[in-house]
Amino acid sequence: MSNDLIIKDMESTLPVTKPEYNLMLQNIQSKMPAVTRDTSNFHKSHSQFMQVTLDVTAITPIRSVKHTLAEIDRTRNALQEAYISMRKKKVKLKKAEQKLKQTTDVLDQELLEIKILQLQSHLENTQNSVNGAMRKMNFLVNQHQQLLEKIGKEEITEEDYELEECRYHIMTCMKQALNAARSRNGMIDEGNLIYLFDLGINAAQAQAEVFSYLHAENELINNGKAPTHEMTMQWLEACADKWANDPSQFAERRGFSLMDRDSLTNLKLEEAPDPDKEAA
Repeated sequence: MSNDLIIKDMESTLPVTKPEYNLMLQNIQSKMPAVTRDTSNFHKSHSQFMQVTLDVTAITPIRSVKHTLAEIDRTRNALQEAYISMRKKKVKLKKAEQKLKQTTDVLDQELLEIKILQLQSHLENTQNSVNGAMRKMNFLVNQHQQLLEKIGKEEITEEDYELEECRYHIMTCMKQALNAARSRNGMIDEGNLIYLFDLGINAAQAQAEVFSYLHAENELINNGKAPTHEMTMQWLEACADKWANDPSQFAERRGFSLMDRDSLTNLKLEEAPDPDKEAA
């Protein structure tokens, strides 16, 4: 490994007046195989746990698919950049090794040896990052498949995405409103009151729902029982059901429609407009 070669090289170049550093380097060198082995488990930004709980935080399934696909796309782009970088460095390494064979000047040879060592180290570090990115991408691809199975679909269309947006924003708004209310004596904060207005939902109704839910939680606690996360999710879903039509009504009041199917991809052939019929 190039990093091990660098440690050995450091040992030979340290001043002889500092023998204690030689002992340290020998100790590091003896333990590096175990360190290298265990470090290979990482080389990625986040754990699988963080990726599905803190990175992809969408509260509805199709939004989760969207965020997962975005993560896959970012990882794929990073892998492509790493692949190009590695190809370039491998060519530079071959050229440096070739030049070293032809060089007779001792100092030039030393500089080329350092350059080769540097390129080897960069290649090794890039390869470690690629390994981590490959594991991350494999995990996300599997998660994408699981999400599709969860909602019983083989693919997600743009229409599916647009149809779920109403539920996503209502549930996200009420999730934030509830969390803000917990630290505000049950009152929804201003930001989420504005969010509710923009969704066409009456804020007084939403405030009443929050009060009612917090009261239900307190009743459970007073009776020696524990509220659950699933209970909160069911309440959020009930809110989405209750106000499902409010955003479209508010949009229509302002002259908008929430969906224009002529502007969507993934139209089925039988649904697509026939230009010959339209011309006739």
